[in-house]
Amino acid sequence: MLPRRFLSPLLAFALGTLAALSVTHAQDKKDEKKDAKKDEKKVEPKKLPEPSIPPTAAKVAYGPHERNVLDFWQAKSDTPTPLVVCIHGGGWNGGDKSGYYNRVKMYLDNGISMATINYRLIPQANEMKVSPPVKAPLEDAARAVQFLRSKAKEWNIDKTKIGATGGSAGGCSSLWLAFHDDMADPKSDDPVKRESTRLYCAATDGAQVSLDPKVTREWLPNYTYGAHAFGLKSLDEVEAQRDKLKDWIKEYSPISHVTKDDPPIGLYYTGTKGAKVGETHPDPTHSPILGLMLAEKLKEVGVEVTFHSSTTPNEKLPTAQAYLIDKLKK
Repeated sequence: MLPRRFLSPLLAFALGTLAALSVTHAQDKKDEKKDAKKDEKKVEPKKLPEPSIPPTAAKVAYGPHERNVLDFWQAKSDTPTPLVVCIHGGGWNGGDKSGYYNRVKMYLDNGISMATINYRLIPQANEMKVSPPVKAPLEDAARAVQFLRSKAKEWNIDKTKIGATGGSAGGCSSLWLAFHDDMADPKSDDPVKRESTRLYCAATDGAQVSLDPKVTREWLPNYTYGAHAFGLKSLDEVEAQRDKLKDWIKEYSPISHVTKDDPPIGLYYTGTKGAKVGETHPDPTHSPILGLMLAEKLKEVGVEVTFHSSTTPNEKLPTAQAYLIDKLKK
């Protein structure tokens, strides 16, 4: 048996060891829970809605990237049908084609086929070193239109009656397509690239119309949107480098491409009533001032435009969908 004088230190050592083991065990349990939560997040991606009406063709690849996919619904008709191409919003940073599933029935009931697309977002563009990053979502939208035209015979599409719609960034993409010169390449070995990118009409919700900070800040002093389009962090940076970026700003701003031969446009906005240029608005990114200024430019060159806002609602065609149905059925 050990002498009494050794028992107290030994007992203290043992108790200390047990306490340390207990703390370590408790910490391990906490770490395990954290890891489990991380694993749960990894294995449980956000569930996207399913369409209530099954697509005629689902998740069809129109390009090489995993986000170059679309869903297509074919309207019943003995003759080729008009088509609406839906381009989701999300600031070119997020969003999904499923955001337009609730529009399918109305288009089909009116004899109009519909497609809704995914496209490369700014994060993927940055990973791929696309310069400027906005080139990826915009050119993907153009490619999707060309692809759908290439399927005209198979999917009973009227190539001459293709409209586009989108909200926010998707609206900006739609307007860019509507105003841009045809991007078809007749000499391409790729039959899809030989197809036209031009539209018959377009209607948008809360769309951005320019990526030029000098212009947008004259309209709306607290405007902050668009720097990520050029791989920058703030609009102040874009403005400071405006001379250097001027070619990109012009190329990717829809309003820069407006000409008298552009198709009819429907511009739909909510937000501040009685909006005036030079005011500070709570949501400048989707302010009706953007639509007002674009509508003014379109009228100047003679392009047919319908403008709807909280101040001047259009009772005959109160939504972008109503506008497209009206135009495409004529």
